[in-house]
Amino acid sequence: MISLEFNITVVGLGLIGGSYAMALKELNPNNLWGIDIDLNALKSAEDLGIIDKGYRDAKIPLNKSDIVIISLYPEAAIEFIRNNKDNFKRGAVITDTSGIKESVVKEVSEFIPDWVDFVGGHPMAGRESRGLAFASKDIFKNANYIITPTNKNKKENIELIKKIATGIGCKNVVFIDANVHDKIIAYTSGIPHIIAVALMNCDNFDKERGFFVGGSFRDATRVALINPDLWSELFIANKENIIAELEEFEHNLAVMKEAIKNEDATSMKKIFDMAGSKRRKLNGNE
Repeated sequence: MISLEFNITVVGLGLIGGSYAMALKELNPNNLWGIDIDLNALKSAEDLGIIDKGYRDAKIPLNKSDIVIISLYPEAAIEFIRNNKDNFKRGAVITDTSGIKESVVKEVSEFIPDWVDFVGGHPMAGRESRGLAFASKDIFKNANYIITPTNKNKKENIELIKKIATGIGCKNVVFIDANVHDKIIAYTSGIPHIIAVALMNCDNFDKERGFFVGGSFRDATRVALINPDLWSELFIANKENIIAELEEFEHNLAVMKEAIKNEDATSMKKIFDMAGSKRRKLNGNE
């Protein structure tokens, strides 16, 4: 287990921020502080020993924090950094947990002072529920962690975020450009959420049909328990990539529909074989 002898502040003590704080506490930082507008969240985090002290006034802990982890919705994260750009300690390393990266990294880079370093990050972890009550230090175990560095970032600070990611339990740490991240995440995260929501909103679903629901339907719709505020923002901010992936998905649906309509078993088998081969590769079986 690594040790982080720093003063660390987590901004936003919801599901991810709370989980981050829990996991960081295991690494024995010098001080672990929290910032939130919700007094109940701050009190709960203090009472549970998740943080050493909570603040609504961001300036107080930011002036003394070596590392700042911002776990807010993308627009709120940008606004928080903008409003507090003069409150950060000189030499501080700032990172975020946003599910989109290009807009966050680009906007923050335009106004961030040169005496602090913002390193974009995205832990690939989460749950269908939200809030501190559902946080867990184990949420990052064996998860992937994406870091989107820029030419402005110092190598040692990029390595520090990697060290933190592995320290909280992430198995793989990947470095990638922010725009490439958003293109990939539109497919691997955005489309599955859209499919799950669309399936649940089909008119055919009612209580009686619930008796016919098996594992495949439950697996396909698990992420339909979606956070409307967060995902609306993520989809809009990444709309070009989301729309491109939706159009590709619609094309594949149309091809399958045509094969079924024409009773073309040969085409269907080819489609199934291709999908199966790709899924086995994803499982590491090929």
